Amino acid sequence: MSERRYGADEWLSLLALTAMWGSAFLFTKLAVEALPVEWVVSARLGLGALVLVGLAWLLGRRPPRGAKLWLFLVLIALVGNLLPFSLITWGQRSIDSGLAGILMAVMPLATLGLAHLFVPGERLTGNRVVGFLIGFFGVVVLIGPEALLAAGGDRGPLLPMLAVLAGAMCYGTSAILARLRPPSDALSTAAATILLAGLLSVPLGLDTWRAPTVAAAIDALTPSILFAVLFLGLFSTATAMVVYFRLIRTAGPTFTAQMNYLIPVWAVGVGVVFLGEEPTLGHLAGLLLILCGILWSRRGPRPTPAAAAVIRTGP
Repeated sequence: MSERRYGADEWLSLLALTAMWGSAFLFTKLAVEALPVEWVVSARLGLGALVLVGLAWLLGRRPPRGAKLWLFLVLIALVGNLLPFSLITWGQRSIDSGLAGILMAVMPLATLGLAHLFVPGERLTGNRVVGFLIGFFGVVVLIGPEALLAAGGDRGPLLPMLAVLAGAMCYGTSAILARLRPPSDALSTAAATILLAGLLSVPLGLDTWRAPTVAAAIDALTPSILFAVLFLGLFSTATAMVVYFRLIRTAGPTFTAQMNYLIPVWAVGVGVVFLGEEPTLGHLAGLLLILCGILWSRRGPRPTPAAAAVIRTGP
């Protein structure tokens, strides 16, 4: 059987998805410099839910049905949206956007380990074990001894880095939940999970609605900050979800999985160009090892959707 040729529209969709999710780290970094973490998370989820629910309604999609399905949707909303958005956004207050993008590259490897435990037929092969170990060593190189030594100081990046890694683990868990959930329409499922996550995020930010905090946020709200929040909600969340599910349907999960290599590189690039970030040699070496781990784990038989580790809801 000859290898399938992908069209220009599929490659453009992949690049657009890479740009929307890879740029999320840049715009999150801009937003958290002026706004509380809870506001950024709630605004992103709220805007995303507004677009996705409206689109599902316009297209006449029926809401998801069944108690078991809704249980999975609540879990995905928590583990695949609210928790990783909060952890990554909090972590980006203290680390560069490019570094956050590199740390998120471990998500496919995390999914491999979780799929081995919870998804029938997704056992860890020799290549997957080797790939996982290479990627894990890349994380060790990425964090570096300087982070461990500086963990107690004001400049210690260890906890923020661990928070972003925890966000990547959440996405890996969400990939497994999405694989195990009962069948449902992709758009209505995405709309429901983002809406649930948005509603669940509101109570977390109630204590930030104080006069001094609100006044400081208003003073710091510039057009660039406003654009960053709008981009996160309208593009990195809502539009990216639509493009993602369409690409999965037309090109398949294996083709879409290539974004796992592209997103970290894009995140580093835009961080250097627009924020003047300077990734260290250790960061670049860690990124190379993680990407090699992903590539090695995908050797052999073509992976199934869970092994491809592309079921995600955005960085």
